[in-house]
Amino acid sequence: MTTEALLAVLKKHHFSDEFGPHHIEKLRSLARDVKFSPDEIIFREGDDTTDFFLISVGRVGLEIETPETTIRVHTLSSGDELGWSAMLMGKGKHFQARALESVEAFAFDGAKLLEACRQDPAFGYAMMHRLLGVVAERLQWTRLQLIDSFSPVAKRAGA
Repeated sequence: MTTEALLAVLKKHHFSDEFGPHHIEKLRSLARDVKFSPDEIIFREGDDTTDFFLISVGRVGLEIETPETTIRVHTLSSGDELGWSAMLMGKGKHFQARALESVEAFAFDGAKLLEACRQDPAFGYAMMHRLLGVVAERLQWTRLQLIDSFSPVAKRAGA
């Protein structure tokens, strides 16, 4: 993808809605294209992978593996973020991520993103503010999944 095309895509991506042109350019300079095949595991729960992704095409399932089964907690698609914990450096992933179909995304190395945040505090603030929103959304999705699983209404509806 050309520099101009990548910049145009990043400008339209939901993640960068509150970013200024300088911050979007910084993201562009750190981005690399990645692709995943259907059913490919992008990372497993506990993995110490360092990439953060912005999904441009396709769907990704966030899953929890148990000894008996795999539980999908949420499905991400074009415009969503994946792998926010890459910014925690040294902390494992909280879910397993599986490509549900062909996926195209932009990958960002967590260490390089953190360094960019240190060098440019305004960029760092914008990045961390947006990532905090992503974490809050994931907590809400997990909460709703648990309510669906344990609610008496949900149990009656499935009976």
